[in-house]
Amino acid sequence: MARDMEFDADSASDDALLHLFAAGHAGAAAAMTARFLPLSYRLAVRMLGQPADAEDVAQEAMLRLFRQAPDWQAGRARVGTWLYRVTANLCTDHARRRRFAPLEAADGIAAPLVPAETALTDKARLAALHEALAALPERQRLAVVLRHLEGLANPEVAGIMEIGVEAVESLVARGKRRLGELLAGRQAELGYGGEHD
Repeated sequence: MARDMEFDADSASDDALLHLFAAGHAGAAAAMTARFLPLSYRLAVRMLGQPADAEDVAQEAMLRLFRQAPDWQAGRARVGTWLYRVTANLCTDHARRRRFAPLEAADGIAAPLVPAETALTDKARLAALHEALAALPERQRLAVVLRHLEGLANPEVAGIMEIGVEAVESLVARGKRRLGELLAGRQAELGYGGEHD
């Protein structure tokens, strides 16, 4: 019966979506992929810097989510928190398997209609950020990415990293301070000349 049931993927809760997938609903896999794959990919590309590596990690995280769906217990954890944790762990494993090299900006980051100078500046800024992030210790990098690039609150980051909120605050503060040090001498090169840049 669940296979034939119509549902509104946009209004279904995360838990309901996993339940529908586990029950065999034909549209649930596509809805889960549309909802969760971008979240996993975004974190992976920010942690690894290489789009191809991030795609591999995000796909593996989604496979694990699909396998977890039949055993998912609503209310024990948020699906997004679980997926962030799995993705972060996969990124760590990936980085350990392959010696972590400085991150490079992905091709095509700038929109095609922006002026060439702006596109180059944006690409250089992104590359500098990725390079600086890569220089951070892994836990600081993850905390900074989750807090400031993914926009999660400290308690959410703490849940994903399985540490206390105070530890998150400390990691983020140390990571931001180190990023500032790493990027300090590059303002002119990256086009940050004015007070408001």
